[in-house]
Amino acid sequence: MLSFESDYTEGAHEKILERLMDTNRESLPGYGADRYSESAREKIKNACRCPGAAVYFLVGGTQTNAVVIDGLLGACEGVIAARTGHINVHEAGAIEKTGHKVLELPEHQGKIAAGELRDFLKSFWSDENHSHMVYPGMVYISHPTEYGTLYSCSELEDISSVCREYKIPLYMDGARLIYGLAGAESDVSLPDIARLCDAFYIGGTKAGALCGEAVVFTKDRVPLHFTAQIKQHGALLAKGRLLGIQFDTLFTDRLYEKIGLHAAEMAGRLKEGLKERGYSFYLESPTNQQFVILTKEQYERLKKHVAVSFWEQLSDSGIVVRFAVSWATRQEDLEALWEVLDRLKMEETQEVG
Repeated sequence: MLSFESDYTEGAHEKILERLMDTNRESLPGYGADRYSESAREKIKNACRCPGAAVYFLVGGTQTNAVVIDGLLGACEGVIAARTGHINVHEAGAIEKTGHKVLELPEHQGKIAAGELRDFLKSFWSDENHSHMVYPGMVYISHPTEYGTLYSCSELEDISSVCREYKIPLYMDGARLIYGLAGAESDVSLPDIARLCDAFYIGGTKAGALCGEAVVFTKDRVPLHFTAQIKQHGALLAKGRLLGIQFDTLFTDRLYEKIGLHAAEMAGRLKEGLKERGYSFYLESPTNQQFVILTKEQYERLKKHVAVSFWEQLSDSGIVVRFAVSWATRQEDLEALWEVLDRLKMEETQEVG
């Protein structure tokens, strides 16, 4: 079966697998104290143009969000996020399990607006009963968002400015950051993110690594005893070399950038091919995730041949389905998809006739 279900359904980029094999018999210190992890940290700091940054490697995205948010928040604080934010919808209450509340803001195709963020914070601090409420202790965003949309640099600057005004950290979930940075419509770079965010992570799991995320703290915001906190949350890998070697490879010879550009090219072809075949889009996504509206019957037919992601129910008959490409998508995969879609369209036409 063809798979356009997600961007982590394949294993790992061949160069990463080769590097893991080449270093397999080396005896190295654990918990990220090895030379490859240190090399990866330096390369990431250079890519971010932030020599004073602190970089940590964690095993996965949900663990990363839980550890960073728990570490940055005080006991009575919550994290502000879009209603559709990943931590609010698709992480099984991982944040709430740490004892912190997700404080919802309206979403605009997955994004939050600086003006509404300021209004929320102003309203909280002007409430005479705020000492009995959950304090807004930080802001969470993702880039790309759950709907594949991107923040512009000016939008990030505005959100960052509000956070500075209220003295709370801005944290970016970068699980799919590779696909945001590579998008033709993006005007945001890694140095921009490092400049505007207090913490963010560079996703590896969805970017050609077997697993792992690289957390970057840019403004002396590292939580106290952070390594111990990572371990408490079960996100510290004893064989830390596994993560360090993968990120060292991704940030060698611009591999991270190159495979991101490849994915962006495949995403553009996917979008164009779907448009040519008359499919309607739920919204305009400039990244590797494309959201298509299907009838229930079309969806039932499609999923017999192609793995895609159910996204949301629009009505009794309308369903939003996500097609995703990745660093591993090939032109042959798209050609095979077109064959399936064209055949299904023909069958549908014949039945109507």
